[in-house]
Amino acid sequence: MDLRSVDAVLFDMDGTLVDSDAAVERAWVTWAAEYGVDPAAVLAIAHGSPADRTVRRIRPDLDDEQVEAAAARQLDLQYDDLADVVATPGAHELVATLAEAGVPWAVVTSADVRLAKARLGAAGIDAPLLVTVEDIERGKPEPDGYLKAAQLLGVDPTRCLVVEDAEPGIVSGRAAGAKVAALRGLDADLRIGTLHELLPGPRK
Repeated sequence: MDLRSVDAVLFDMDGTLVDSDAAVERAWVTWAAEYGVDPAAVLAIAHGSPADRTVRRIRPDLDDEQVEAAAARQLDLQYDDLADVVATPGAHELVATLAEAGVPWAVVTSADVRLAKARLGAAGIDAPLLVTVEDIERGKPEPDGYLKAAQLLGVDPTRCLVVEDAEPGIVSGRAAGAKVAALRGLDADLRIGTLHELLPGPRK
């Protein structure tokens, strides 16, 4: 892909720039045991969504205050679980290429700022712009996060490439009007196996 064909690249974090799958699953499995729900049911819907949205879907009996407490507990389980959190294949090379080419980029995540900074730090990635669930009113699959990132970068969202690995994020990117590249075999404008596939090839 010619990265010069877009005005900015907007990355999801977990599973896209940062391999944190094991840590995320450990936290949700522990949380599920504490809240008396099937961990498989939680894991089936949790990836790519804000914690409170997942809690509401899996425990619709909880009121707003209980949902907030349950989501906070889930995040507490993740903050210090960083032992096997690393950058995904191609992440460092791709962000370095973007910087060299002068293409702005940002991270748009369903995590809160504490968790996002912890995971990006563990992966050795320094995001020039970070938009977290705390910066917007509506998380993925709503487009707010990607629209906010485009606004802060001063670019048209329709001229952005969103890179995602979960269906809620793909829906979010498309709703923002961006072109979407998807990992994990998901359907999008571009299907990629790793971030290496977004690196420019040799030019003639």
